[in-house]
Amino acid sequence: MTTTVPRPASRLRTRREPQPAKTASRPRRQTGRHLMLGGIALLWLVPLLWAMYTSLRPYSDTAKHGYLSWPHSLGFDNFTDAWDQSGMPHFFWNSVLITVPSVLFTLLFSSAVAFFVSRFDFRWNIVLLMLFTAGNLLPAQVLITPLYRLYLLVPLPQWMSDSLLLYNSAWGIIAIHIAYQSGFCTFVLSNYMKTIPKEISEAALVDGAPVWRQFFQIILPLCRPAFAALATLESIWIYNDFFWPLALIESGDKRPVTSALANLQGAYFTNPNLIAAGALMTAIPTLLVYFALQRQFISGLTIGSGKG
Repeated sequence: MTTTVPRPASRLRTRREPQPAKTASRPRRQTGRHLMLGGIALLWLVPLLWAMYTSLRPYSDTAKHGYLSWPHSLGFDNFTDAWDQSGMPHFFWNSVLITVPSVLFTLLFSSAVAFFVSRFDFRWNIVLLMLFTAGNLLPAQVLITPLYRLYLLVPLPQWMSDSLLLYNSAWGIIAIHIAYQSGFCTFVLSNYMKTIPKEISEAALVDGAPVWRQFFQIILPLCRPAFAALATLESIWIYNDFFWPLALIESGDKRPVTSALANLQGAYFTNPNLIAAGALMTAIPTLLVYFALQRQFISGLTIGSGKG
């Protein structure tokens, strides 16, 4: 009778040979990736750095030696002149009166629609969401003619508009921003609310909480990262908008700060250094909003990615 001797377990295992080629190529790929990202970041910073460099030079220096020359003097005179000549404090206040209500009402209205679409199941659920999202597919230039005629027909009381119309009033700009931005915010917030377990709402319903209490005290606090990300984006978009105030506001003193740069241009002479300084000052509020909500904005970049 023959007995078979079992082979050692070490011989039965297949050993994987080290692959030095792949491990050695990882640092190279990471270095190449960092160089590419650094180059892209530098490419995006070139216009900003060039505007800052131009704003610090007096016009006499650039007119004599050119914009590509080495600066002979640097200073902040262009910033003070742009602040005084354009009347920026007044136009900054106009931008605040337009941007803050537009962002707040857009987020409130969009969150209500998103809550209804994402937390309740009914027949026209997807159709309603598509209806709100489809408004962002139309360019603003297509809507301006019927919207202009509509604004001339909508009356407002004296305390809301000096022209007694929706045209040439801040309320008209706020209304079009809310209508135009609600589709995007509804789409993002509905996807984020779908990631919240429905058991939370069911437990609140069992405890006797009505729908409005579930919305304000349960769902909205859980959507704080989404609100921070959308508030940052909407503040920048609405603040930097130039088309709607130009088309729907006739009086120059009612327009936002983006229109104040036009006051720095003369009929026969334009100082690019002065305009560069004014453009940099108008960008300061958007930077402050971003830095204030930076942590929440970064955490909310992937909102709604868990569920479709």
